[in-house]
Amino acid sequence: METLGLSDLPPASEGRIRSLFWPSIRNGTDVDNLGSQGYWVCLFVAVISFAFLIALGQPILAVAIFLFYYLGGVGVRERSRYAAIVVFLMYLMDTLTAPGIVRIIVSALLLSNLRATWIASRWKPEAEEAILPPRLNETLTDKLVDQVPAWLWPRLRIVYYLASTGFLLLVGVGLLSFLFAAQFKR
Repeated sequence: METLGLSDLPPASEGRIRSLFWPSIRNGTDVDNLGSQGYWVCLFVAVISFAFLIALGQPILAVAIFLFYYLGGVGVRERSRYAAIVVFLMYLMDTLTAPGIVRIIVSALLLSNLRATWIASRWKPEAEEAILPPRLNETLTDKLVDQVPAWLWPRLRIVYYLASTGFLLLVGVGLLSFLFAAQFKR
């Protein structure tokens, strides 16, 4: 790392738990860390949702949900406010239909993710310490977190906007009908 000139990067300015639930930005490294952290949170939600839907025998829905959350994570990595909003709203609507402690914690993570993305999207480097660190390309993890989102998001951004809006509206109408039907059962 020292021969690449990367050893001079400032370390993240807060701990992992604090950055997960109440992120702040002090330098360019924090912006980059929040983007990659948001990507991992969305990837976690995508994989867990995929696994549960496959176990329930819903492979088509599992793929659709995986793509929704994964591409949302790609957008979050690229500091897209829209992606952070729709990922949070979708998970929140899902949590309203089947609440639980783990779902509430993940919803809080996604809300924090939304806040972090909002802050990071407004980040304007004005000082030398505010410059974003270079995106790495050495390991598979580097490629997955740093290179794939930078390549994928500009190409699929508009498609994601359209598909996620339609998907979110479809789920929202389903949720309203679910809540409406539950109200009349009482």
